[in-house]
Amino acid sequence: MKQLGKRIRRHKSIRKYLIGVAEKPRLAVFRSSKYIYAQIIDDSSGKTLVSASDLKMDQKSPKMERAEKVGENLAKFALKKNISQVIFDRGGFLYHGRIQKLADGARLRGLKF
Repeated sequence: MKQLGKRIRRHKSIRKYLIGVAEKPRLAVFRSSKYIYAQIIDDSSGKTLVSASDLKMDQKSPKMERAEKVGENLAKFALKKNISQVIFDRGGFLYHGRIQKLADGARLRGLKF
């Protein structure tokens, strides 16, 4: 069996107890070296309700600012769909840097988690 990376192992152990339902969906975050992506997922139906990323944003701005904007955009879209509470799934990434900025941006716009 292949050895798994630290992030994958952390993510698997986190996902054992994080389950998004219709009343409180899961906010899943993925961070690559260039971009950051966030989705709000209802695990009971297996559907993505809202998503946002920094793919189409100005790439000359710092990654931290773009991450905060992604969080704000995601919260704005979620509130339009009457989603105000979520469960935060950091995807095995450590809670600092861009992940923290995304969460702060989403909280700033009114998402509760």
